[in-house]
This record gives sequence, structure tokens and C-alpha cells, in this order.
Amino acid sequence: MDLLIQLALSFALLSILAVGGGTAVLPEMQSILQHQFGIGHTQFVHMYSIGQLSPGPNMLMVLIIGYQIAGMAGATAVLFSFFLPSSILCLYVGRLWVRLGESPWRRTVQNALEPISIGLMGSGVYALSKESIVSPLTAILALISLGVILRTQINPVVVIVISGVIGAGVALYF
Repeated sequence: MDLLIQLALSFALLSILAVGGGTAVLPEMQSILQHQFGIGHTQFVHMYSIGQLSPGPNMLMVLIIGYQIAGMAGATAVLFSFFLPSSILCLYVGRLWVRLGESPWRRTVQNALEPISIGLMGSGVYALSKESIVSPLTAILALISLGVILRTQINPVVVIVISGVIGAGVALYF
């Protein structure tokens, strides 16, 4: 039972810290999972990748983490502890936000949070990429994928799957 409480508390904290979305807490999530639950970087990247490919919000990958650590009870604990606190916070802050209207205070807070959110999301991308780009092939595939995603309207899931197939094909061939 202690494991479930530890899981719930860890993911509740991450939920509250997720300014700018779930990507903002990926480095901290990765650190907590490694130190408290023994989930390595490679395993974390694999779980994140599955979350990106699955339909729905990409942070549903936390269910995979909870399941991996403590089975169905862990997945349930993580589901509620990761999504409920931030949802309740958003509900109340959203109501306050509407009441503030177009006040200068609201604009100031919003302007201050924008670069913080972008920085936190950037740190999440960096944390994942430093563990995912492990060879010249993965670096080339990452750069090509980035270029395709930025310059075309192709669904990123298709780009990810094609990159995975190419990477697997090259790995099997050589």
C-alpha cells in the first residue's frame, strides 16, 4: 500500500507543477521515476513514445508507468493523482481568470507565464532527446523528422512511425 501512496503523492506533485502542459514536468518525472521507482531512462523514453502514438492526450502515458510499477492499482492511482489536482486547479483559476477580465494584472501574469511554460517544455524535449539520440542514425532521423514536421502538414504520428520503421530496418540490415 505504501507504494501506491508514494505513486499518488509523486504524481500529484507533478500534476500541480505541470505549468504549460505535461511536457513541462518530463525531466522531473524522469528523475522521480529513476530514483524512487527504478525506471531507467531508456524505459521511460519507450513509455513516453507509446504515449505519443496512442490516441488521446499524450500524457496518458502515465497510466503505463503506474501499471508498470504497481499493476492496475498503480495505473488507477496515477490516473487520478496526475489528472485530478491540475484539473481542479484549472477549474478555479479559470473562473478567477474570467472574473479578472482584461485587467493589467491578468496580462502581466500571462506574459510572465508564457516564457516559463516554453522553457519548461523545452527542458522536457531536451531530457527526452538526450536519451533518444544515441547514434548518428538516430540523430539523422530526428533532424529529418523535425524538418518534415515543421515544413509539411503530415501527421507527426506518421512521421514517427516511418522513422521507427526506417531505424529498425537499418538496425536489422547492419
